[in-house]
Amino acid sequence: MSEKTLTGRRALVTGSLQGIGLAIARELGRQGCTLVLHGLASDTLARDACAAVLEAGAPAVEVLTHNLRDASQVQLLMEATLATSPLDILVNNAGIQHTAPLADMPRATWDDIIAINLSAAFDTMRLALPQMARRGYGRVINIASVHGLVASVHKAPYVAAKFGMVGLSRVAALEYANAGSRESGGVTVNCICPGWTETAIIQPQIDARAQQLGTGREAAIRDLLKEKQPSQRTSLPDEIARVVTWLCEPAAHNLTGVSLPIDGGWTAQ
Repeated sequence: MSEKTLTGRRALVTGSLQGIGLAIARELGRQGCTLVLHGLASDTLARDACAAVLEAGAPAVEVLTHNLRDASQVQLLMEATLATSPLDILVNNAGIQHTAPLADMPRATWDDIIAINLSAAFDTMRLALPQMARRGYGRVINIASVHGLVASVHKAPYVAAKFGMVGLSRVAALEYANAGSRESGGVTVNCICPGWTETAIIQPQIDARAQQLGTGREAAIRDLLKEKQPSQRTSLPDEIARVVTWLCEPAAHNLTGVSLPIDGGWTAQ
């Protein structure tokens, strides 16, 4: 992929102060995008994220801190984003997780996971897509999960939200499929469905497995992944980010409504 393929574009990435979201923001910045970062974090983490995105090559960056649990806050997030200039790329990455058997899952936890992982994406999309369609170019990329394609125990609200994200994305893709043109780039809506990805959230599981087996990190990862991910390799956040930026290229104008697993063969089984 050539450098600076997204010069002049502007992107909002939710949940982008660390992890996969920050990797996506950096890669978009590297391709010339102006960035709107989003997240609930310390001032230090926000400053570090901005610095990383600017260092990658973004012409400008700002941070918004609205709480996606609250629909009115999502509305304000989008109003703030769209107040200064149009939005070309929307990446719905923000998400939370909690594991417990269905019978023991607190109702408040269900509400929070559905609100952040699904309802917030509905609101950002319904507010962003019409202005994308008017200009003939837009990219919505929803970071779902392998759990938007297959289920696992003890993850009822997370799996429900991610399956919902896949269905929501397909509906939006159909509704906006004929917006724009090949020349303008069109408007597309897609999901990326990562399997095991190296973020801070899985490090405790890797450490625990290494201690249990008395092995090194790589052997612990292979053992941890062997039941689900046939490659026995994790993905890196930067690898997920490269797929996002490719989907933003004009050449991807006819790639819409897909749910792309990056899961080492998990869902091929």
